[in-house]
Amino acid sequence: MVHELGTVGMVCPFPLIEAQNKMDELQVGEQLKIDFDCTQATEALPNWAAENGYPVTNYEQLGDASWTITVEKQ
Repeated sequence: MVHELGTVGMVCPFPLIEAQNKMDELQVGEQLKIDFDCTQATEALPNWAAENGYPVTNYEQLGDASWTITVEKQ
């Protein structure tokens, strides 16, 4: 199951904080899709995923200043 977390319009570090809080609610094997437009999160979110052992299943730039990343809870 993929859960969506829209953080477009939030300034850093709030996309990361929201992602951490939401991931705590998920079960192992579930995925979290995070849409964001904070440039700092382009590094913060993948780093957080790596530090916590969450595989990144998708990461792409959607527009000039918007991205999406999907991580899986392990």
